[in-house]
Amino acid sequence: MSNSKFFAGVILGAAAGVALAMFAQSEKGQQVIADIKSAADKAGENLKNKYNDLKDQVTKTGKQFVKDVSDESKNYTA
Repeated sequence: MSNSKFFAGVILGAAAGVALAMFAQSEKGQQVIADIKSAADKAGENLKNKYNDLKDQVTKTGKQFVKDVSDESKNYTA
């Protein structure tokens, strides 16, 4: 890779960073950031709810399995 391509990439990256920083500080940028935070909060809450539902279902199924095995073992004769 030539030095000129490297420096062109550095300058392009710096320009993109400055543009992104300026956008993030604008009113529209602040609204976009707020919308992203809100969406992330909702997604996190949904994930937490799904985890808790799955945990409850697994716990219930596990308890039922243990009860069924215990009941069956009482009926077992060697």
